[in-house]
Amino acid sequence: MKRYVCIDIGGTAIKYGVLDGDGEILFRSKMPTESYKGGVSVLAKAVGIVERCREVGAVDGICISTAGMVDTEKGEIFHSAPLISHYTGTRFKEIMEQRFRVPCEVENDVNCAGLAESVSGAAKGCDPALILTVGTGIGGCIVVGGKVFRGSGNSACEVGYMHMEGSDFQTLGAASILSRKVAEWKKDPAGTWNGYRIFEEAEKGDALCVRAIDEMTDVLGMGIANICYVINPEIVVLGGGIMAQEEYLRGRIERAVEKYLISSIASGTRIAFAKHKNDAGMLGAFYHFIQKQTKKDEIR
Repeated sequence: MKRYVCIDIGGTAIKYGVLDGDGEILFRSKMPTESYKGGVSVLAKAVGIVERCREVGAVDGICISTAGMVDTEKGEIFHSAPLISHYTGTRFKEIMEQRFRVPCEVENDVNCAGLAESVSGAAKGCDPALILTVGTGIGGCIVVGGKVFRGSGNSACEVGYMHMEGSDFQTLGAASILSRKVAEWKKDPAGTWNGYRIFEEAEKGDALCVRAIDEMTDVLGMGIANICYVINPEIVVLGGGIMAQEEYLRGRIERAVEKYLISSIASGTRIAFAKHKNDAGMLGAFYHFIQKQTKKDEIR
């Protein structure tokens, strides 16, 4: 049985596991990223994960999903926000293949999530598909014909930077804005207003919490509509921790999208919520690995 180590590197946690050749997760775990220690530390943690997984059995490949812009041919980070310090230039593929003598493929985490949803998740059978992850920022992925559309420089669908309302999409619409708004409105410098509490209080009728959520969903609707005017996806899949609040958010987001999207396009655009959740990064890294290796085999 083939075994693949799949590593999903985020700003807060590194999720990892071992998958078989059918993409079934045999084992999963996680550890803190400790992103303040920088790219060298994150690379060392990834190497350590592979070493531990190899103690259990042979490894046939290393599949990495990571924050940052990724050169998928070189398997390295070519641009990174401050989320992980000194991350640009981290050469995962080169280091892993030299050390372990097995293939390694690396892809951006949002692209991995998008690929996972397209291959076996909420967007399965839909083409094209737009996948958005809403968290600290907003990330995007377009899947066309079962493959991630990366653009000429591997930076397609960086929608978080899209200019909106004198600011940008992720500054106005990311989940992190909720906590900041509510804390400011309630004059609560202690910062006790996290997303969970905000939704809990909104459901009880707290007017400020409801207002903050409504403002966020309105921005999401505008941003989604703008992207839909360009790529006309069959489906828009929403992921990220906040989308666990599907019951509360679905109607609000659908109404916001309809507000900004002309009816002829809105009627043919389905809104869905991500299926794979915390496993999306690992699964997408595995699917990306298989696609890359299959392409290399065809060229040979």
